[in-house]
Amino acid sequence: MHPVTKRLVRLYAFLLLLGLLPLVTEAAGKPRLIDRKATKETVALHRNLHRLTKKHILFGHQHATEYGHGWSDEPGRSDVKSVSGSHPAVIGVDFSGLTGRSQQSIDAYRERLRASIVDTYDRGGVTTAAWHFSNPVSGNGFNWVDSVSSPAVQHLIPGGSHHEQYKAILRTLGDLAQSVRGRDGKLVPVIFRPYHEFDGNWFWWGKSHCTPAEFKSLWRFTVGYLRDSLQVHNFIYTFSPDCLFTTTEQYLERYPGDEWVDMVGVDNYADFGRNERYNLQAGVQKLKIVSDYARKAGKLAAFTETGLESIPNRSWWTETLLKSLLAEKMRLTYVLVWRNDSRSPTHYYAPYPGQVSIPDFLRFYQHPYTWFEADLPKMYKKRLLSL
Repeated sequence: MHPVTKRLVRLYAFLLLLGLLPLVTEAAGKPRLIDRKATKETVALHRNLHRLTKKHILFGHQHATEYGHGWSDEPGRSDVKSVSGSHPAVIGVDFSGLTGRSQQSIDAYRERLRASIVDTYDRGGVTTAAWHFSNPVSGNGFNWVDSVSSPAVQHLIPGGSHHEQYKAILRTLGDLAQSVRGRDGKLVPVIFRPYHEFDGNWFWWGKSHCTPAEFKSLWRFTVGYLRDSLQVHNFIYTFSPDCLFTTTEQYLERYPGDEWVDMVGVDNYADFGRNERYNLQAGVQKLKIVSDYARKAGKLAAFTETGLESIPNRSWWTETLLKSLLAEKMRLTYVLVWRNDSRSPTHYYAPYPGQVSIPDFLRFYQHPYTWFEADLPKMYKKRLLSL
């Protein structure tokens, strides 16, 4: 054996003996889920999301199949499908209706949510869930309202006055997670994205309303209780601040640790045309910070929210969004635009029949980098995608 090869073998054995080799392999290779008991379907989705980032990105739309521009509750419909022929690859839902309501309303909402998640899985699509969580202390919704809202995070973490109440709320989420079974009888994997945009001040869990230590404690308890106490093994946990950072250190200020996060992301409307203000260079650099950290830490990465309200820019899809996604050879699993309100004539983020950006959106749809639901292979099968 060559002397260099011998040294490498000895180093391998030494690292293995110390228990350090899995850490080296994991950081440099494929990301691994933080839940070692994750279902086979969740493991397969996670692996396939990682595999596809080398050549593709999934397109997502919030509440795409629940309602759209001027309609709601029409099975099989989405504005994106009406325009392109395919649903988005990623469908965004929200756990908001599971708290802050009467039990009857919660039960009805849970059933609609369950049906939506299962339907997406049965079609072969992917579900991501946000959580606009009604303040359990002051009871006035998820937005921070001065003189009305109460700082809640300190009361929800272990030792807090509302900790037991929070555990009961998490049991409601756990019940939902255990109820979403597809036609094949398997539990449906969900990309769960709690406490998003925490670096802003507009939500009660935002930066001005809790310390970094309190936020990290809340995150760790939430993940640990769902995973270890409630035995929820079909969640992929996603950390996603807003775009109020310019360095990796700022991005990680409230990061709970690699052992508590599967996917890192960012919500960014501000740099991509909100109020007719564009700073694409800044937006790309923030995405690169997220993508680079994911590759370094063995995590997935995503552009968890973006969009341009009313899409007045006819070429926004290819000239703004697509060019930004392709700019730095980043590896992002999906990009999700916000919802199309069913009643508002102006609050929409994806085109609907007759909307001015459709020709450009179809160019975005047809680009080989973007995948929609019709493009997806079997995302929940263990065998890695052949790309």
